[in-house]
Amino acid sequence: MGRGDAEAAERPTRELLRDADRPDSWVLLVDGTPQSHVDLSDPTHLDFEYVRRLGHVADLVAPERTPVDAFHLGAGALTLARYIAATRPGSRQRAVDIDGDLVALVRRELPWDRRADLRVATGDARAWLAARREDSADLVVCDVFAGARTPAHLTSVEFAAEAARVVRPGGLYAANVGDGRALRHARAQVATVGRVFAHVALIAEPSVLRGRRFGNLVLVAGHRELPVDELARRAHRDPDMARVLCGAELDRFAAGAAVVHDATAQDSPAPPESVF
Repeated sequence: MGRGDAEAAERPTRELLRDADRPDSWVLLVDGTPQSHVDLSDPTHLDFEYVRRLGHVADLVAPERTPVDAFHLGAGALTLARYIAATRPGSRQRAVDIDGDLVALVRRELPWDRRADLRVATGDARAWLAARREDSADLVVCDVFAGARTPAHLTSVEFAAEAARVVRPGGLYAANVGDGRALRHARAQVATVGRVFAHVALIAEPSVLRGRRFGNLVLVAGHRELPVDELARRAHRDPDMARVLCGAELDRFAAGAAVVHDATAQDSPAPPESVF
């Protein structure tokens, strides 16, 4: 195999599939993994369960309809950014994705409302975040996956410290965490993010929290007290009912988990093939 063939083999495959149930909706797959779901006619429709939970976080970061400054690490098809643009007109949003071809595909095939103040850059999420000013975002969302795994350098306390530096005193940080079985990765992420943020919560379906199946957990953190009561109400009412862990219950969940540092960081666990 020549160099060109090898490079082609390493490039991720990207595919857009129309949602049969919603004619103006599309699913973006990267290397066969469902990466984003977008409804072009209704950006407030959030199909993936973990994205709905990120939507709850976005809803509670500021009073209703108030514009916010939001950073999205991992652009994908910009599902959450479109949601915020629709529910909080006037918001200033910036997104970054390392996959330039994916960004070009989304620009071309899944265009967003050009009236929205939404810009998308190509680059490494951590390096991009490090270049942002202190206290410059009301909301920072980390939803970065290489294939179906979060890269190691986005799981460490050094990375979390960058997020804590950028998030304003009253703002929120949210991360999509994939894990299963003993939830060692999720427990370590709670301990790691809790080292730099004063308040942390975790949202997930009960079966995922019990380690009965692989799934997505949404980690939420902030410098001030979190809106956990309202998060819990929304999570409970969701079609895929979820729980919110915080305080002593979350401390027990993460008991014994070591803080992750750059020197020891690993990619998040790979999901079993049956998940998709």
